Amino acid sequence: MFSNYPENVDDALRQRAGARFLVDGPQTREDYIDILHLLLGKRHQIPAGDHDLFASQEIKKAVAASYESHSRPHEAALAKVFETAQARIGPLDTIAKLGTYLKAIQETDERFTGRAIKNITDAVKVRAMDFELPDEWMEKPDLFLAKDYDTKKAMIGDLAKPITVDMVIQEINRYADSEFRYADKSDEAAITEAVREMGRMEEAKRRFVEEHRR
Repeated sequence: MFSNYPENVDDALRQRAGARFLVDGPQTREDYIDILHLLLGKRHQIPAGDHDLFASQEIKKAVAASYESHSRPHEAALAKVFETAQARIGPLDTIAKLGTYLKAIQETDERFTGRAIKNITDAVKVRAMDFELPDEWMEKPDLFLAKDYDTKKAMIGDLAKPITVDMVIQEINRYADSEFRYADKSDEAAITEAVREMGRMEEAKRRFVEEHRR
């Protein structure tokens, strides 16, 4: 699903979007250089200058940086919950402490339900299984494709990454950040609309009074 206004999407529908990605335009100096070079195309001889084109866009590096950035919440309201939880129970390094943090999030935003936990744990499992199968397994069937089910399952299991505390915290924050961001946008949109409506009413009253003075 793609939306410029995810805060307007029905909660039950939006919560079924397990993976959330904030798609921004260019943010850094490197981004602006890269997009300029890309959109200019090849019909020019302008040198790139002091810049390694698309180095910062390398997907593995960008994904790793994105995950690492969620070791702490991005949204101010969630950061407050995170800091309060850590101050009360210490580092979030056990299932009990992580669950306590989740409950603290739910107490701040009642829309953070069991569906949210399902999406978070699914995202964690996907990260654990994010690996490349060796090319030779596909090139030489005897190495993998011809093996029995249990053997293939064990071989794939050996490639899986272990689920870590850091991974779980990052996915909790990544998901909760998106929910808090939607809530803030929704509240701000409602306030803006209310202010606009109040302005309309004031103008309507002014015109009404003027017309009845004539």
